[in-house]
Amino acid sequence: MTDSSDSVSADISDRQAAERVLGRPLSQTWPTGALAPGSRVVVVRAADWDGPWQAVIPGTIDAMGAPEPNEHAQALSGELMYWVTFDTPQYDSDGDGPYRKAQIWDRYLRTEPEPSA
Repeated sequence: MTDSSDSVSADISDRQAAERVLGRPLSQTWPTGALAPGSRVVVVRAADWDGPWQAVIPGTIDAMGAPEPNEHAQALSGELMYWVTFDTPQYDSDGDGPYRKAQIWDRYLRTEPEPSA
């Protein structure tokens, strides 16, 4: 059985670590039309290069920080980046990891259909 206070502590620690690396607080203002926290997704590989992950990865949109505009030079217009918690730790295409969670460009996300009742 998992203690929910352990998961809350991990979430706080994850947020604090990300904010230290980024040098700023993570936004908590969710953009209109963005995937909701808790949404099930699949992280897919790029069609035009061997990455950014080694495999197709199931995961969940994490509420640690709201989706943010992707300001990378190769970003698509209006592209967001989401925090995604992986179902199992994963290695990126360079072999780094394993990662429990990562910020993923939305072009690499596909929503999973809701299970039928």
